[in-house]
Parts: sequence; structure tokens; C-alpha cells
Amino acid sequence: MPRPRLVAVGNAIQPSRGPLAGGSPAGFDGGAGVAPIPRLGDMRIHIATDHAGLEFSRTLVDHLTNAGHEVHDHGPAEYDALDDYPAFCINAALAVARDQAEGVRALGVVFGGSGNGEQIAANKVRGIRAALVWSMDTAILARQHNDANVISIGARQHTVEEAIRYIDAFIAEPFSGDERHARRIAQLAEYEQTGDIAGKGVDAQA
Repeated sequence: MPRPRLVAVGNAIQPSRGPLAGGSPAGFDGGAGVAPIPRLGDMRIHIATDHAGLEFSRTLVDHLTNAGHEVHDHGPAEYDALDDYPAFCINAALAVARDQAEGVRALGVVFGGSGNGEQIAANKVRGIRAALVWSMDTAILARQHNDANVISIGARQHTVEEAIRYIDAFIAEPFSGDERHARRIAQLAEYEQTGDIAGKGVDAQA
């Protein structure tokens, strides 16, 4: 497995236009380019995909780098129609978990044809809360309510403009810190670590 590629900050080109793959959703004319890049604040972003998202990954690296982020690309490095996404996405998720444990401001972005498998793969890593995002609301709420640290996108479900807008919103949105949300996230972490949630009636294995 190649080592993640570190993209230098400031290496930017204009993001490409049009759909990621498989056509545009109804109502999108495909003519508008990606909106101006908001300044989101420096963060380390780990990305991973498979062949379905490879072209978009190159656009995304340039976009995020131009926004001031430090981007690590966990693959793939070249197109292979038969490649397998799990290792790429797990490596990106591992890097996010490791960085956050060390106090580094980091998030992950994984994407494939639908984003489902990539989300599942990322969520196999302890400490990862990967959210499948398909709208601005789901992007924002994933951070506000769930403190998600990885966003998963379906590369064949959205235009480049839409996907980048969702990713930017996800990165920019902070966790609300509300007690009810923090409590539920803590319960998920407790189950992940112990196989039980004390006092909540989980059918824990003996």
C-alpha cells in the first residue's frame, strides 16, 4: 500500500465542472462552475475513494488545498476498475482517528459510487463516526448533532458543485456541544469500547 500523498498548501487549480460520474441530478443545468471557495480554517483532511471517485478526488485535493487545508490522499493513485475501496477508506479513517487522538484538527472524506460501502468501511475503525451525506442539511447536522469526523459522498449521485458544497459545509460546521448529543455520542463510544451501554438495556454478549 503506497504511503499517503501529502499535498502542499497553495497548489490550486480551478475545479472542473459537471457531474462526478453517471449523470446529473434532475434540475441541475451543469453549466455553473464550483462556487468560490470559502476560507474554512486550516485543518488536516484525509481522503480516500475507489475507481468511481478517482477523477473527483483530484479536483477535491486541489479545492481543499486552495482553501488552506493540509490534504492527505490515501488512494487509489491510479484507475483500476476492479479495485477495492475498504483498505483505502480504512486507512483514511485510521489516520483521522490517530490525528484526533493526538489533538490534531482532522476530518476525513471518503467517496465512491453511492458512498454506502465507503461509510461502512470507515465506521469499522474505532473512534470514527462516518456519515453518509446527500444534502446540505445532512452535511450540517452530521457535524452539529453527531460530531461526525468522516463524511461519505456518493460520487455518482451528485454534481461536482454539489459534492464540494456539502464537503465544505461539513468541514466548516462545528459540533454543537449540546448535552443530549454529547450524551448519545458518549454512549456509542462506550458500546464501541465495552460492548455495552450501562443502564440502557443493551443485549450485551456474556
